[in-house]
Amino acid sequence: MAGRIPSADTVRPSGAITSLVPDVRRPACIRIHVGGRPYYTVPRAVAATERLEPGRTIDEALHERLGQAADQEAALRAALRTLELRPYARADLGRRLVRRGHARDAVAAALEDVAGMGLLDDAAFARSYAETRAARGRGPMRIRRDLMAMGVARDATDAAIAARWPDGAEDSALPLALATRRAAQLGDLPRPVKRRRLLAYLMRRGFSGRTIDQVVTQVLGA
Repeated sequence: MAGRIPSADTVRPSGAITSLVPDVRRPACIRIHVGGRPYYTVPRAVAATERLEPGRTIDEALHERLGQAADQEAALRAALRTLELRPYARADLGRRLVRRGHARDAVAAALEDVAGMGLLDDAAFARSYAETRAARGRGPMRIRRDLMAMGVARDATDAAIAARWPDGAEDSALPLALATRRAAQLGDLPRPVKRRRLLAYLMRRGFSGRTIDQVVTQVLGA
């Protein structure tokens, strides 16, 4: 586990530093062993600033500083692992890391580091999300709700929607295809029931009222 070893979360280790071991996973970090056991994983820069060396006793103040640095390193590694799977909006990634037990201050610092690496860009994320979700049958209203729920700022959300639907008008081809397929699945239900369910289905997908009404009327007939 990166960062502090679980037992070090609240308890200061007794004894002195026994060794500083390079971290094979992140060469920019070292693992600090106290009493012969790994206790903190921190960036080399922190170790240099603190002038760490074998034989130095870990007092309470040093424990707090190393613990904070180790917590930030743990949150950073968790963020990088998460982003390897798929992109995230910044606020959404932060919430996930906090739910996993990382301290809020450590998460905030990790997000700054990841953003500095060019791996967090809410505007680019919103544009990509709008494109991929539109291709999967979601309309602008649904995409807007999704992005706002993930903490993407309104201006980035609006720009992403405008980029996908530049003239503000929805292409009816996709909702028409969705409604046609859904109508077939509804079988021989009475027309009023089928219409009501199609309207609700397309609304959940995030299409506007005018588009929905036109598409459902076309599918079911006047």
